Amino acid sequence: MTPIISTASRLGNVEEYYFSTKLKQIARLRAEGKNVLNLGIGSPDLPPSEATIDALLESARRSDSHAYQSYQGIPELRRAFADWYWQYFGVRLNPDHEILPLIGSKEGIMHISMSYLEAGDEVLVPNPGYPTYRSVSLLTGATVRDYDLIEARHWQPDLDALAAQDLSKVKIMWVNYPNMPTGAQADKGFFKDLIAFAKQQQILIVNDNPYTFILNENPMSLLDIPGAMDVALELNSLSKAHNMAGWRVGMLAGAAEYLEPVVRFKSNMDSGMFKPIQVAAVKALQNPPSWYEGLNDIYRARRKEVFKLLDLLECNYDSAQVGMFVWAKIPDYYADGYSLSDAILDATQVFITPGGIFGTQGNGYVRVSLCSEAKVFQEATTRIASYKALQPFS
Repeated sequence: MTPIISTASRLGNVEEYYFSTKLKQIARLRAEGKNVLNLGIGSPDLPPSEATIDALLESARRSDSHAYQSYQGIPELRRAFADWYWQYFGVRLNPDHEILPLIGSKEGIMHISMSYLEAGDEVLVPNPGYPTYRSVSLLTGATVRDYDLIEARHWQPDLDALAAQDLSKVKIMWVNYPNMPTGAQADKGFFKDLIAFAKQQQILIVNDNPYTFILNENPMSLLDIPGAMDVALELNSLSKAHNMAGWRVGMLAGAAEYLEPVVRFKSNMDSGMFKPIQVAAVKALQNPPSWYEGLNDIYRARRKEVFKLLDLLECNYDSAQVGMFVWAKIPDYYADGYSLSDAILDATQVFITPGGIFGTQGNGYVRVSLCSEAKVFQEATTRIASYKALQPFS
């Protein structure tokens, strides 16, 4: 059928999300009877805490829990986010004006971009980086300017090189530490330099911070840096560290003056988050430190299995990287990460993510998710070892 209307021009440079298309391929292979092991997507396979689930059920049974909710979330949730930021980051936030609960932090990327960007504006986007920064920026009509992250600089931007360019049209710079996909960490020295850069260039920095509790012994917030509230926002999420990816609970933190336009846009896009989910999120944010410790014990054991798999593939990696993925440089005899990923999928029905989906600077890398049981990684290693014994991938 030929549609009777054309699609909007804003979709011209935006492709379907890579994992959306890849999941369709995996589904087809499974429908053909192939047992594909998907080691690509960072969707936690573990449940939230029992207290979180109990709070959801108890609230859902109440007759007064099913109405429309405030666009700014219930006060209890904003206070819980504020307490969480103070307990773990030492950052004081006003729950009434400096915190905005979100239906997932991915929603926040869209809301911030639509609130501040338009045609003629420019956006600094990391390469490699989360693809949504780029696609959402393009949807607003803004122009994307890549800034390269390279291993030799510990996957941090060269702020001096950026400052030497004409940045007069740049309004927003997306950063993401702990970094996805590379697992790189930032320290306070870099964050201080970043805030100074933002003030000098008059650019709003947005730090996307959902991985800070995963295999990371030093949780940090960009907002802990003096002066950060003048030039920075921070996104956070319960998806990763609380095993609530499908619940869609996130937050945006920053000065009230920056949040107000976002609230204005958001209020035209949804009708608030289901109250029982917000009540449960409060309970999740009150999980004790032992919750994160137990979660990291599981991920640490899984990471050891992933290291074995990557050793078998002759990939190189930084064993000190953090987050729920392992980022690894491929052997020279592959053209790029796509070649390695496709070879493994075709030969062994094991899927790992090619680094090139995160930008050209990721072409020589692959990424493996830790969101599977250890026995799944062991099975993947066995399959790859059996194939290599017969016919080396190279």
